[in-house]
Amino acid sequence: MLTAATLVGLQSVPGIALLYAGLSKKKYAVNTALMVFYAFAAVLVVWIVAGFNFGFESPTLVLDGLKILGTPTPAWGELVLSGQGQLLGSPTLNIPGGTLIFFQFVFAAITPILLAGAIIERMNFKAWMAFVPLWSLLVYSPVAYWLFAGGFLNQLGAVDFSGGYVIHVDAGIGALAAALAVGPRLASERRMEAHSLPLVLAGAGLVWLGWDGFNGGDPYGSSIDAAIAVLNTNLATAVSLISWMIMDMKFFKKPTLVGAISGAITGLVAITPAAGYVNGWQAILIGIASGTLPWLALYRLEPKLRVDDALGVFSTHGIAGIVGGLLTGVLANPAVTQYVTPGLTGAMYGNLYQLGVQALAALVVCVYDFLVTFGLLKLIGLFVPLREAPERLRVGDYEIHGEVAYSELLPASVTNEGKIELVKQVKDKKQGENERGETGEG
Repeated sequence: MLTAATLVGLQSVPGIALLYAGLSKKKYAVNTALMVFYAFAAVLVVWIVAGFNFGFESPTLVLDGLKILGTPTPAWGELVLSGQGQLLGSPTLNIPGGTLIFFQFVFAAITPILLAGAIIERMNFKAWMAFVPLWSLLVYSPVAYWLFAGGFLNQLGAVDFSGGYVIHVDAGIGALAAALAVGPRLASERRMEAHSLPLVLAGAGLVWLGWDGFNGGDPYGSSIDAAIAVLNTNLATAVSLISWMIMDMKFFKKPTLVGAISGAITGLVAITPAAGYVNGWQAILIGIASGTLPWLALYRLEPKLRVDDALGVFSTHGIAGIVGGLLTGVLANPAVTQYVTPGLTGAMYGNLYQLGVQALAALVVCVYDFLVTFGLLKLIGLFVPLREAPERLRVGDYEIHGEVAYSELLPASVTNEGKIELVKQVKDKKQGENERGETGEG
């Protein structure tokens, strides 16, 4: 379980950090990577202080028997326990409490990290520093409680095997709200300019293989459902990648590396809520859906929304997560679910209620996430500007952080060539002053 958690952590740092930095413009590579790096650290702190127990402890708010919110208390006592971890509504797990906390932390960490892709290249870093821990506590933890830890959506029958709703719909809808609240990039920069495809590929590879810890770790042991989840994850991802490439070739006349990576990401997202609930051919169906429907959302729906979602997080995570969650309600296969959730069946097997409750869960997460994210950012904006100043954005990383990813982006005055030129200018000036003094000029 610790190894699985580490694989998931590697998805964020360095996986998403490299992926997003490579997709950004060259002058924003440091800022983009630092947004990821900071978020990973900030979430861990808030997770131990209050986030874990808020998402996984006994309820503090219960309405008509439905568990609404956990208990936001510190979790450092659980770190030293030698006993077994336990999720609400689940049997005791054969892992220490500290292992459970760390495994759930890496899920919490990657969620705002994914959201960052919508607001790169313009958000004020100080505002981001305030936003991440608050959003993790107020958005991620409650949704995790509802769908991971026996909260009211679980009580109604909704399922999310490994975070299609809790992580990806959270990130995608939060990205849409954040992009609206923060506003668009500079008018001259509202396009994606991937400056380093090798970085993008390296990051995407870490994300893909790290996902084995994501979906394979959620059964909390080396079990048959873990093996099913890992195989389904890779199968759906491969099919989605190919499906996205076919869409690119159909409409854009050529396949692209960025497109193939986008298809892989949407496949990983869509299979996540269903990974341990379906068989192989059903995983293939999910891969086809995730390689086409999010493509349509990205290139047909998002332009109509007139929202500057820089890296298409709403489509590649939000829409893909909803697609996967709904298809879970259709395809949940009793021959597979017997290993993890006995009795779970989808509409395909006569249980229309499962599809309905999956749709309800998607609606609840979308509405709650959007409203809290938008409101939280507007509140932060009363104290800290949400956007970097235009003059700082025109320079990029050097103006924001005092460092750059590539030396050619340094101002001439701080490069060796610039220093040489500056020394030459000073010498020329002194020589001119001496000459004017000798001739009596000036």
